Amino acid sequence: MEAANKGAIKAGTKSIGLNIELPEGQACNDYMTKSITFRHFYVRKLMLVKYATAFIIMPGGLGTLDELTEVLTLIQTRKIKPFPVVMFDSTYWKGLLDWLRGTVLAKDLVSEEDFNLLRICDETKAVVDVVQEWYIKQEIVGRKAIVKIP
Repeated sequence: MEAANKGAIKAGTKSIGLNIELPEGQACNDYMTKSITFRHFYVRKLMLVKYATAFIIMPGGLGTLDELTEVLTLIQTRKIKPFPVVMFDSTYWKGLLDWLRGTVLAKDLVSEEDFNLLRICDETKAVVDVVQEWYIKQEIVGRKAIVKIP
């Protein structure tokens, strides 16, 4: 989460960190204007998703994979409203995506539509563009829906 917090601070906005109590301890990064620490992972994930308007997935480990798959599952099963999910650094994520397509999709355990939930970007401007375009599209779709309601 440090990358997101650092970007928020550089942009001059508030930066809230959602931390977890771990047995070996976890230090908060220096780029938060507010830090909230949770005892249980499920509460932390609930808060991550509840107020999210986009997920930008930076290279990371098992916790990152857990949060990525959790949010994709919630969107896929329509338990939450969809929002942009962007994986940053195509080279880093290539192995996972190749495995998902070559093994998991090949066994019909995910669908091609599931891949439509993701965007992969290598430049920060592309990430911003993906998120902005997604919300512009949602606004246009929303207006059409309003026009159709008698």
